[in-house]
Amino acid sequence: MLNIINVKKGELAVVTKRGEINTIVTAGRHIFWNPFVNITHYLVDLADTKIEPAIAEKLLNFYPQLVEKYCHYVNVADNEIVLRYEEQMLVEIIQPSTKALYWKSYKEQAIKKVTLEQGYRLSDEVAMEIIQAKNTGRLIEGIDHIKLHYFIDEQIGTLFVDNQFVQIIPPKSVIGLCEFKHKLVLGKFKLQDNRIDDLLAATIEQNAPQQMAQFCIQMQVGANQTGLRFEDDLLVEILPPGTKRLYWQNNCKQHMQLIELTDDFQLSEQMVQQLLQPKLRKKEVTGDSSVLIAQVPAYHVGVLKVNGKVEQLLNAGITAYWRFNREISVEIVDTRLQTVEISGQEILTRDKVNLRINLVASWCYTDVLKAFARIAQPMELLYRQLQFALREAIGTRSLDELLENKNLIDEVVNAHMQMHMTGYGIETVSVGVKDIILPGDMKTILAQVVEAEKSAQANVIRRREETSATRSLLNTARVMENNPVALRLKEMETLERIAERIDKISVVGGLDQLLHGLINIQAQ
Repeated sequence: MLNIINVKKGELAVVTKRGEINTIVTAGRHIFWNPFVNITHYLVDLADTKIEPAIAEKLLNFYPQLVEKYCHYVNVADNEIVLRYEEQMLVEIIQPSTKALYWKSYKEQAIKKVTLEQGYRLSDEVAMEIIQAKNTGRLIEGIDHIKLHYFIDEQIGTLFVDNQFVQIIPPKSVIGLCEFKHKLVLGKFKLQDNRIDDLLAATIEQNAPQQMAQFCIQMQVGANQTGLRFEDDLLVEILPPGTKRLYWQNNCKQHMQLIELTDDFQLSEQMVQQLLQPKLRKKEVTGDSSVLIAQVPAYHVGVLKVNGKVEQLLNAGITAYWRFNREISVEIVDTRLQTVEISGQEILTRDKVNLRINLVASWCYTDVLKAFARIAQPMELLYRQLQFALREAIGTRSLDELLENKNLIDEVVNAHMQMHMTGYGIETVSVGVKDIILPGDMKTILAQVVEAEKSAQANVIRRREETSATRSLLNTARVMENNPVALRLKEMETLERIAERIDKISVVGGLDQLLHGLINIQAQ
């Protein structure tokens, strides 16, 4: 029985007999005698030149003649990689300690062996070549096993091999690394963010002092000093005492100014302006929390306390103080006339009447330093003394006394404050009771008392008016008794008032007869 195999151009046929490779044939028509039907074949597309690992192993071990005739053999040592090209384009990166077979194809194939420096690093030329090939977007097999990076002007890097620091990678550098036998960690940093982590800084200082001097700036501050770090003459950071830091060199001019904290804890006016300028430019100063900036408004003063002790009085303006090595604070005090209200004070009078009092006092500071030197919280003392004065004024007097003299409470409270607040730097200008609120039942009783008093007063007035009216009538009668004309006039007046109330009057005999009958005046 014949077995005919047709192989097209760009293909190979692998002929097997009883499951083992028998031969390899190229393009054409091939006839095999196959009496026992044990010859088979499979076609290979030479567009894909890579041979599967299982077949490659068989060919290498048992068919060296076929390998030499139909294959390219690539053997990679432990300290190298191989760049494989097809049609002068990079298509694969073969890892160290690798054996691989590729079909001889119609495609132009080439390889380039690259020795790894220190067993893991590619030369800069090879790394750049791989980066350029990667940027074309072509699929490159094995490129995932290579670490590649191009450091631009504003980038710098560090390299750790097997957890050991090796070197600083400068800007404008290209690096290619092969992770085969080593664990590689490539650090990438922006020079704009130039502070180096403290742990990394210590590692660089210990393992690469020469590179540290070349690429870094070290700044160290004493135990009683603070450091001001400038970039292009602009303050960017405040370093606390005992600090040792490392910074990447970049395009900015960097320098540090040391300040002795033992000399004075107040910042100069120039330094205050340097602190405020970055805020105006919307660029914060790192570490500015170490400075207390006191802004005292107009008509106010600031009480400066250092380690709990009052040091001085600050006038209106801006001052700043170092917080390092001390506890420092500034309390803003209003020197203008102020008011304090004592609300809802429930106090029993001497006759056990519960009153609710609201008191308002106007006060001001006369000596701020004296006030804060003698008492920690002047406002609390003022409030407490007003409470005591209010209780003294109400608790020792009856309700009637308080109601009879409403200014009594003000006078007693004012006298109490003048006596007990002298020497504390605080003066009460005026004191006044805002409200006196009585209990509900007491309101009813007082209303009844007032009603009774007003009713009695009304009765007295009414009796007085009745007496006066009676006396007036008596005098009128005496006049009319001896004067008939006046009596007749009174009669006519009475008749007039009666006529006003009558709607209709019927007259008989004429008006003359009516008047003659009613009024008859005889001459004496």
